[in-house]
Amino acid sequence: MHTKNDAAEIFRQLAEGVGHSGSPRFYATLVERLATILGVDHVLVADVTQRHQAETLAVWSNGHLLSNITYPLTGTPCETALGRECCLYARDVQSRFPDDKLLCELGAESYLGRALYAADGALIGLLAVLKNSPMQMGELANEILQIAAAQAGAELGRQKAEQALRKSEEVARESERRLNTLLNHLPGMAYRSLNDSHWTMQVVSQGAEALTGYRPDELQDNRLTNFAALIHPNDQDKLYREVQSAIANNQPYRVIYQLRHRDGGYRWMWEQGQAVRDEAGDIVCLEGFISDVTDQQESQRVQNAVVEVASTVTTQVGDGYFQQLIATLVKVLEADAGFIALLHTSPQSDKKVVGQATTVSMVVEGTQHEQHAFALRGSPSEQVVLEGEAVMHDGPPLLLPGTLLSTRAWIGRRLDNANGEAIGVMMVFYRQPLTTNAFATSVLKILSTGAAAELERRRDHRHMHQLAYTDTTTGLPNRVRFMELLAQMWKEAHQSELGLSLLLLDIRRFKEVNDLHGHQVGDQLLVTVADRLKQISHAHGSLARLSGDEFALLVAAADPVDIGGLVEQLRSAVKQPLSLQRRVFHLDVSIGFAHYPQDVAEAGELFNAASIALHHAKRRENSTSPYTQIMRHELHRRQLMSERLSAAITEHKLALNFQPQVDLTNGRLTGAEALCRWYDAEWGWVSPGEFIPLAEERGLIRALGDWVLEESAKQLITWRNQPGGGLPGRLSINISAQQFADPELNSHIARLTAGVPPSAIALELTESDFMRDPDQAVEITHAMRQAGYSLSIDDFGTGYSSLSYLRRFAADALKIDISFVREMLENKNDRTIVQTIIAMAQALEMKTVAEGVETQEQAHLLADMGCNEAQGYWFGRPLPADEFAAAWLTP
Repeated sequence: MHTKNDAAEIFRQLAEGVGHSGSPRFYATLVERLATILGVDHVLVADVTQRHQAETLAVWSNGHLLSNITYPLTGTPCETALGRECCLYARDVQSRFPDDKLLCELGAESYLGRALYAADGALIGLLAVLKNSPMQMGELANEILQIAAAQAGAELGRQKAEQALRKSEEVARESERRLNTLLNHLPGMAYRSLNDSHWTMQVVSQGAEALTGYRPDELQDNRLTNFAALIHPNDQDKLYREVQSAIANNQPYRVIYQLRHRDGGYRWMWEQGQAVRDEAGDIVCLEGFISDVTDQQESQRVQNAVVEVASTVTTQVGDGYFQQLIATLVKVLEADAGFIALLHTSPQSDKKVVGQATTVSMVVEGTQHEQHAFALRGSPSEQVVLEGEAVMHDGPPLLLPGTLLSTRAWIGRRLDNANGEAIGVMMVFYRQPLTTNAFATSVLKILSTGAAAELERRRDHRHMHQLAYTDTTTGLPNRVRFMELLAQMWKEAHQSELGLSLLLLDIRRFKEVNDLHGHQVGDQLLVTVADRLKQISHAHGSLARLSGDEFALLVAAADPVDIGGLVEQLRSAVKQPLSLQRRVFHLDVSIGFAHYPQDVAEAGELFNAASIALHHAKRRENSTSPYTQIMRHELHRRQLMSERLSAAITEHKLALNFQPQVDLTNGRLTGAEALCRWYDAEWGWVSPGEFIPLAEERGLIRALGDWVLEESAKQLITWRNQPGGGLPGRLSINISAQQFADPELNSHIARLTAGVPPSAIALELTESDFMRDPDQAVEITHAMRQAGYSLSIDDFGTGYSSLSYLRRFAADALKIDISFVREMLENKNDRTIVQTIIAMAQALEMKTVAEGVETQEQAHLLADMGCNEAQGYWFGRPLPADEFAAAWLTP
């Protein structure tokens, strides 16, 4: 099962793999990435345009790229994959296809294939993944394979379009050569006079009417017009220069020009001729023939336009591709504007389109414009989407979306994906009415395939980008995207010298919500919290979700003084009661924050500083904390202390001290408490109040507790073998909550204290630790009591014990916390609490042990109240084993 973070990383790798469109390494990179992402042994991409034959474009096998091969499709799983959306043989594929030699060579046990389609829906290839063991593909793997197949199909279609274009150019050149050969042998059909400025031509062929729409007599008699007047004004000077140059060199002339037809349109004419001279060698006229080459010329013109556009965009990918494409397209089609737009909707059954489109690239009068979203309903794009191709020759003035350009004519082509679904439109616009559109529609039609493929690739890439960089629960940027934003915003802050602040937010007790109510409720809470934070943060900076209950906010150019107000706004937003599924939740948040350049000098240091501040905020009453350098020093000390403590445990450099416990009625020794002490060579004695909580936080408490149990057992055995006969009563040993959570704690302690009877040991656990999981505590305490261990609830009165649970615990004693004993002579409330604890213990048939007794008055009052035992400086300080034995165990 892939996690969300795994999925994000997978789609980021896939996006990198298919980001080489147009590169010779595209297929090789794709198969390598797919093999890694899907965990398969072999991946291949093949061209299958040849009947019953596949030609591989890239083959990845067992960690290496193999040479490409050609193999027959008949009798292979690839043959069955063609024409299907997905073809899976989860196991035994070789036995199903015994004639497939490639399966045998690869050693494949399973096979999954997908057909590749061009933008027009034509089958052009296949993508196959194979594994040397049975294959199972989940939903994420199928989505990866679907995207990869679409990208591979688009790339293969693009390559085939380029091949077709090159072939078309070769055919055109060959056609021109053949045409020239043919025309060189045609008889003359016209005579051109050089005696007038119009170069009037007398057409003698009966084909004149087909060429011009006029009868020969109308042209020859000049009753309506003359032939020269029909030549397009833009071509007259060029024709004159080319003919003059040819006859001056005694060579035949060849010219192409536009001739106005009687219907008002222009046709392309190809004219070839030569000079006719008299006996003196003087030129009398020009003799030649004319042929209508409109179809050939338009085809060549379209071809030239497509080649020009293609040559400018072949090295471009993504936005650069579209910007260059539309800019060149507007230029060659002599349009005033144009755009390519991505659809956010699809055609409806009532022949109307509802929704929006966004321009991917727009050029207006030679200038690139920003992306612009517009409604499809009633726009030219709506007609294009519905009809596939549409033209407006002369319509009412239309304001181009997002511009001030007023247009009268437009031509549009729908862009479809490989499944024939509309995903975009490509359009050009004109200020003036159009007289013809054949050339422009032909160019748009040819270029639409490549544009559609690139648009689909871009959309897939954005989809992958979203999966890789967006938190799927809240829609916020995820941790990966946040780190990129941090680097980018820090760079901008560094250049502008305006500063940057980072706030880290941790939702308190959120894990409890997940544990008690399930992840579905937890996710809904996160969405609500994220929405509240967005409402405040959108005016300040960039918000992201870093992990389960942690958010981050980057604020640029903010005064550190103002951040305090923002922190309070965020806290208030989270703390507002939240109603969900008939429940009301009361959440709180811890916020740590740091500033650049006031606190740190680098982007990475800013995140580290805010993390340190958040760590301190979780410990503070108001749950917020700005970063200070002292925090870093403390953290450094704690890290160093953690390392030294770990070494001290491993190398047995700790020590045990023992504090006596006495009977308050007669002052006799009833036992002792084992207390861990640590002397560091550089720091000296380190307080247990510092290193024991650190051990719990850093995961060292189990190892520390095991050492204490083992060393205590050794000491009890040593005292037992001395003349005094050992320690009377029991040795009290503290057990941490992490140790107590072990269901096998009973047998674990028995192994560590081998040689010491359970009756010699009293295990102590704090009240708050008991109540972490009281039901489990009841079960474990009963098991330990049956094993013979004595159990005490330490620091009683500081936690929140339930009396019902307290009655069920198999505890022998309650230890009254030092905080109540210290003030009970002067503080009536503390004295009442102590009295109540003693009375409750007596009612439950448990003994009481008072901690921290420092005066005779405290000892007398406790005895009068009925307290059984006590320990503290009044009776004796904690001592090393030898000193304790000398003071308390000597006969």
